[in-house]
Amino acid sequence: MPAPSPSSPSPSASSPSSSPSGSSPLPPSAPASVEFSSASAAAYPAAPVQAIVLAGGQGSRLRPYTDDRPKPMVEIPGTGVPIIGHQLAWLAAEGVTDAVVSCGHLAGVLQEWLAGARLPLRVATVVEEEPLGRGGGLKYAAARLPFPDRPWFATNGDVWTRFSLREMAAFHAERGAVATLALARPRIPWGVVETDGSGQVLDFVEAPRSPYPVNAGVYVFDPGFAALLPDVGDHERTTFPRLARQRRLAGFPLPQGAFWRAIDTVKDLAEAARELGAQAGA
Repeated sequence: MPAPSPSSPSPSASSPSSSPSGSSPLPPSAPASVEFSSASAAAYPAAPVQAIVLAGGQGSRLRPYTDDRPKPMVEIPGTGVPIIGHQLAWLAAEGVTDAVVSCGHLAGVLQEWLAGARLPLRVATVVEEEPLGRGGGLKYAAARLPFPDRPWFATNGDVWTRFSLREMAAFHAERGAVATLALARPRIPWGVVETDGSGQVLDFVEAPRSPYPVNAGVYVFDPGFAALLPDVGDHERTTFPRLARQRRLAGFPLPQGAFWRAIDTVKDLAEAARELGAQAGA
């Protein structure tokens, strides 16, 4: 098993800016559409201040953009900032002070960008020398968290979103869960046909929202969650189903109007840019 990078600044651990709350060149991705709830913040005053970003994906469906960079380093058109830059800015705005970035494919490109950017929070990196799977990568990165006895956030490296993590943390605490995942209802990429009981067509609906929630790729975990993860493999096939059977896994529905998009394809990039332009013009 490869060892985490040392805690001192190095090519695999970027130095924080002089003040986590100071100015940063990272512009906001999309305006937050959900106001912070003071009641939620009061209900869970010790919201996590540490997070893991899983940034080792190859992004084969985003080629040619990912030919020379890992998936989280693909820029959102019109912003000049890669996906992970938007994520780190969001995490910092939500009170996170320390992030561990788990790297894999073309790790050096991501580490170089992190080392040269003025970041609004402290960032360290770990590199998977061999693929560990999502669960194994999460466990490996968790060993580098600065506060092992405190809860933590995690996010997939291809998610561009804005919602209140403080509210999600309060939801997690209120339910006494070991793990909580955010739930999104993305738009179905096809038009659908509505019919009645006799088979008569009633209407055509273009790209409606899914009636089923999907895993939004953002999580809150209790301190002991890392011990439940596999050393190699996918936690969504092992750890999550086990916790669900034990009623220790919660699902936080994203608030109405919250911005969320998974960047999986070139089409997703184009649509993200279009949505950003629409919000800027609103």
